Parts: sequence; C-alpha cells; structure tokens
Amino acid sequence: MILVFRHLYLFLDSFSFLLLSALGLSIIYGMMGIINQAHGEFIMLGAYFTSLLSVALHIPFVISIFLGAILTGLLGLLLDRTIICRLYSRPLDSIVVTWGISLILSQGIRIILGNSVESISTPLGSFTIGNEKFSTYRMVLVAVAVITLIVVYYIFNHTEFGLKARATMQRSDIAKSLGVNTDRMYAATFFIGSFLAGLTGGLYSPTMMVVPTMGTSFNMQAFVTVIVGGSNPILGSFLSSALLGVVNSELSGWAGSFAGQIGLLIMAIIFIRICPLGVSGLVDRLKAVRR
Repeated sequence: MILVFRHLYLFLDSFSFLLLSALGLSIIYGMMGIINQAHGEFIMLGAYFTSLLSVALHIPFVISIFLGAILTGLLGLLLDRTIICRLYSRPLDSIVVTWGISLILSQGIRIILGNSVESISTPLGSFTIGNEKFSTYRMVLVAVAVITLIVVYYIFNHTEFGLKARATMQRSDIAKSLGVNTDRMYAATFFIGSFLAGLTGGLYSPTMMVVPTMGTSFNMQAFVTVIVGGSNPILGSFLSSALLGVVNSELSGWAGSFAGQIGLLIMAIIFIRICPLGVSGLVDRLKAVRR
C-alpha cells in the first residue's frame, strides 16, 4: 500500500510540475508561434515577486502568488507591445530575441537583488502514511495544476475571447478581415502565458531556492513537454505531462532527478521520431480514423 502511494505521489508531483511549467509556454507557442526562450525567466520573476511581497511586505502567501503572477503578466505584456509584436511572423528570430531577453532578466535580477532572496518556508506541513512523510503542499500543487488547466480550457474553448484567439491562431488574415483585433488577441495571449509562468514561479517558490538562474530548472522540462504535446496547447500539455510524468517520476525515484531529466529527453526523442505531430497529433489522427 505504501509503495503504491509513493509511486502515485511521485507521479502526481512530476505531472503537476510539468503541466504548470509548460502551460504558459505552450499557449504562447501554440497560439502565436513565438518560441519564448525567456519562459524560465518569467517563472523566476514570479518566484521573486512572490517572495518579496510575502517576506518583505508581509502580504499573505496566496495573495502574493496572484500579485506576483499579475506583475509578471504585465511585464510580459509590456515586452510584447514593445518587442515581441515585431516578431509575430518571424519565429526563428523570436528564439534569438527572447534568449537575449532571458539573459537581461536573469542578470538584471542578479545586479538589483543579488544572488538570492529570503526564502518562504513550505506551508501546510506534511502527512504520514506508514513510516513515510509526504508534503501536503505538493498535493495542493496537483489540485492547483488541474484547476488551472480546467480554467484555461474553459477560457479558450467556451468564451468569445477564446473563439477569437483560436481564429487568430488558425488564420489571422481571415480573422482580421472579420473584425477581430488580432494585435489585441496576441497581446492578451502573451499576457496569459506570462501570467501562467509567473503563477508557476510563485507556487514553487517555497519548494526551491529563489535565485536568478532558477528558470533553467523549468525551461528544459517545459520545452520537452511542449514538443511532445504537439500543436494543441491545452490537450497536448495535459497528455504529455501525464506521459512524461510517469517517466520522470519512475526514473527519479529509482536513480535520482538527473536520471529523470535524461529520461525525459530520451523519451521526447523517441516519441517525436515515432509521432512527429506529438501526442495531440496522435489523438487527432485516431479521431480521424474512427470517423
């Protein structure tokens, strides 16, 4: 019983980490075609904003998370309106530009705030099953990840904004001819993606050292999840997080976190070689066959 729960716990922990890390990146790439190399640094900013608001200003932790996510989203919106908007039709150029932005953000934080800030202690304590202790907060993160996915799914599939955003993604020229302000849709989408990155940083700020380079621990796993997910940003993120969560949790539990990361890369290479369209493309193909 304990062994089964341990494996389930490790899987859910990996699943929530991958899903929250990748969701904002997947939305920006899937909806806008922008490969945001600064995604990890937006997560880092969310962690910094949350830590500073909670520790320095003594704002309650939950409120600090949302305020940090909003501040990160607003910064993303500012960057979109000043820089990213010139790269909508230049995806390869976006890699170089956002990589430069990532360097500016990480080094800027290091210059302004130093190498670290006072950390937040992990809330909610732990619970015991048998002789083993498990973090309650990690289980809360699983619930938050699922709720976030449901909210994002509802926004993009059951609202007028979502309809216009999907139309802009599929055929921006036709959407613009029908009266959709595509620039506003792109800006709102980049804000949502940045907000989700900041939310992820805030949520994980009590679980790790908040340092200027912490974004790199999210970046690789987020990009692997998006690549395996395929073209559908929401369905792909969910399915690839579940698939890669199994690989990461089992290998990490057996041989450590480094082995888990190597396993993610190998799994991504194998899966993309077999199914170039990703897991969401595989689902679409199976639906087409049934029809």
